[in-house]
Amino acid sequence: MTRYTSARVAAYAALAAAGLIAGLALGRVEPIALAAPLVLALVAAALLSRPPDVSVRIELERDRAVEGDEVLATITLSGETTVERLELLLVLPEEVSVAGGSARALRLRAGEERTVELTLRCDRWGGFAIGPLLIRACDVLGFRSWEGELGEALPLRVYPAEETLLSLVPPLETQVFAGNQVARARGEGIEFADLREWRPGDRIRRVNWRASALRGELWVNEQHPERNTDVVLFLDTFAEVRAEGRSSHDRVVRAAATLGHAYLQRKDRVGLVGYGGLLSWLLPASGARQLYAIVDTLLMSDVVHSYALRDVDVLPPRTLPPKALVLALTPLLDERTAAALLDLRARGYDLVVVEVSPLELLAPEPGSPDELVYRLWQLSREALRWRYEQVGVPVVTWREGTPLAAPLEEVNAFRHLARPA
Repeated sequence: MTRYTSARVAAYAALAAAGLIAGLALGRVEPIALAAPLVLALVAAALLSRPPDVSVRIELERDRAVEGDEVLATITLSGETTVERLELLLVLPEEVSVAGGSARALRLRAGEERTVELTLRCDRWGGFAIGPLLIRACDVLGFRSWEGELGEALPLRVYPAEETLLSLVPPLETQVFAGNQVARARGEGIEFADLREWRPGDRIRRVNWRASALRGELWVNEQHPERNTDVVLFLDTFAEVRAEGRSSHDRVVRAAATLGHAYLQRKDRVGLVGYGGLLSWLLPASGARQLYAIVDTLLMSDVVHSYALRDVDVLPPRTLPPKALVLALTPLLDERTAAALLDLRARGYDLVVVEVSPLELLAPEPGSPDELVYRLWQLSREALRWRYEQVGVPVVTWREGTPLAAPLEEVNAFRHLARPA
């Protein structure tokens, strides 16, 4: 702990010195008598003040939370010496706030244990460090102060809040493993597909006795098997738009967490690809462990600007398994991402592009000279969407203030209308 002398000590010392010098220079007792109490106070402060011996323990109610949640932080203080005034300040990131501020002041007696509770509000997702505790202790007369850092910083992971989804985008093709997705192929399953004539080797339990009685020969039921899907969440981290504390990347992360959780609940295998200045990926897997791995990776994701030319060949082959449904979450700001997505479509992947619209963050004021530039930019983005649609890729726009379920329903409608063509 660092000790320092306050401005009050310096002022009193200057007054005492001035009084003594004036008394000696003038040969009078009055200035010395006025300076004597100040000298006695300084001597008493030097003899009575002792460095504080304080120990601190910081505890969090839990180390994982969701955006908007409140987490209770408990600070336990104990001291071997009496501290007349102890000021506390818990170091917090900008994304975590405390009602009334994180600073507190109290008096700590020798051998006493005090507890201070702070309710932390998680305003934004991310991985944060809570602590350490900054303290400042003052002596009885307030002449001397000590300050320092105590306690260890504790990790706190704040997960992004999820959107409510009514339905998910079904894949065009399923995998061979069992799941909850009804496959278009026919085989052993529960969902009825069609009737056909009996063949040698068909099981008796598959015979449709009512149809057989009507037709006078054996007919059997055909079903659609239940299979799982490989889903790859493709995040564009080349560029973002940030304005007034809002960011397009924040919404990309929130959408990825929502979709990953929803597909994993459906027993699908979900993978993650961060395509940008820094590459990151998770191989497709299922289960709760994969969900935590995806969310923890999203918390560490960030937009890194880079001028390197890249294509999808830089990704390991297993990150994009065959017949996978690729959900691309992008603000459509970088040509490298647009080229990579067209390359994925050319390789035969089932691709869906969810445009996280940055237009609302950059809308100019009415009558501004920037309106023409803004309209030209909108036209260029519409031309890019037209390129995707020409190769059969559905492109939907997720605007700020709109639920994520709305653009996903647009994808399902697009596929329903596009299949006959």
